[in-house]
Amino acid sequence: MREYLLTLCITAAVTYLLTGPVRKFAIVAGAMPEIRARDVHREPTPRLGGIAMFFGLCAGLLVADHLTNLDKVFDSSNEPRALLSGAALIWLIGVLDDKFEIDALIKLGGQMIAAGVMVMQGLTILWLPIPGVGTVGLTQWQGTLLTVALVVITINAVNFVDGLDGLAAGMVCIAATAFFLYAYRIWYGYGIEAAAPATLFAAILIGMCLGFLPHNMHPARIFMGDSGSMLIGLVLAAGAISMTGQIDPDALKLNLGGSTRDTTHAMLPVFIPLVMPLTIIAIPFADLVLAIVRRTWNGQSPFAADRGHLHHRLLEIGHSHSRAVLIMYFWSALIAFGAVAYSVHSASGMWVVLTIVALSFVGLILLLLPRFTPRVPRWAQRVVPPRYRRRTAVSGAPESSESSEASGAPADDQDRAPVPAGVNGATAISARSRFTDRSKDKSFS
Repeated sequence: MREYLLTLCITAAVTYLLTGPVRKFAIVAGAMPEIRARDVHREPTPRLGGIAMFFGLCAGLLVADHLTNLDKVFDSSNEPRALLSGAALIWLIGVLDDKFEIDALIKLGGQMIAAGVMVMQGLTILWLPIPGVGTVGLTQWQGTLLTVALVVITINAVNFVDGLDGLAAGMVCIAATAFFLYAYRIWYGYGIEAAAPATLFAAILIGMCLGFLPHNMHPARIFMGDSGSMLIGLVLAAGAISMTGQIDPDALKLNLGGSTRDTTHAMLPVFIPLVMPLTIIAIPFADLVLAIVRRTWNGQSPFAADRGHLHHRLLEIGHSHSRAVLIMYFWSALIAFGAVAYSVHSASGMWVVLTIVALSFVGLILLLLPRFTPRVPRWAQRVVPPRYRRRTAVSGAPESSESSEASGAPADDQDRAPVPAGVNGATAISARSRFTDRSKDKSFS
């Protein structure tokens, strides 16, 4: 575990330290597109954050290659090199798109080529454990097509959800954490070396997202762009591909005796790799499917951008930017860790995962309450960034206790500055002045 944590920290540190210089480079290079109709930010913001994330990926792989317990992954498997090759290709395509806005079909072709490069180097699905049937071997063409499809779907699902500050990086970080817990348990708990590359990929992905998030939280100072969203989508897919079909039921030493129900429960660690990739991208994938259906129904191209994504819907009904992002975070945690809970048999591990699921459920319920506003406690004011601190009244301003009592406002709200309605300031009970009415605006129909 220490080696994985060290790799994670190095990846996060490199990504965090490089994001500042990359932001300056993006401004000089002119990678600051004008605000489009579907955007929710108010000022032009530089892209190319994927550059820092890619170098964080390279640093994590380099450090892992020189660690005692992780260098065996590079000696016994070609999957880390396959990941680096595919990531470099998809990253270059993303950088060109962030700067020059290349065509969507060209990006799709580049995604398929990047997936094909990984397949050629051995990162592919060889067989599938199907419930009720057993392990089914795949031909070379079947494995290649399934691998390419999974990579393309995951990349575009993550790319579609990248619409709010910190949304894509946070959701992928949560999903990667759940996947890391599952992969590490298979690798360390059952002693299956085939799960080591997937565990390493998940740790590096967590570091990439954690290092970039401080720069990308609302209000974002830099966007990851397609160079970042497609990159983390590919790494997420690579971990799922490396894990799927690599578990031998005999190596798990499962107790398959007893009733059919007990046998099915004992075989869950074998079948979880089939479910885990779907739960990881459940929210982005649902958004992707709804977007394709919506655009096709309206006679548009499936690749045409619009304002109908799930995070846009949350903003339209009155949630603030930060609240909408947190709601998506808790939904992702609830689904991802809920799936991991099904594969845990030990009591200690089950309590840990169920605690995370319960906290995610409580947090989601609290965020959906219209009048609940999360606030940083006074004792934590010094440790949070200035933009998240509670605003104090301006010196010399008259007290407004009498006016607050007359208006019926609670006394606890006297030190809170009024939050304007708008793109970045609307609350769950404020006026819906965020977007134009779809029924009157024909540009989104």
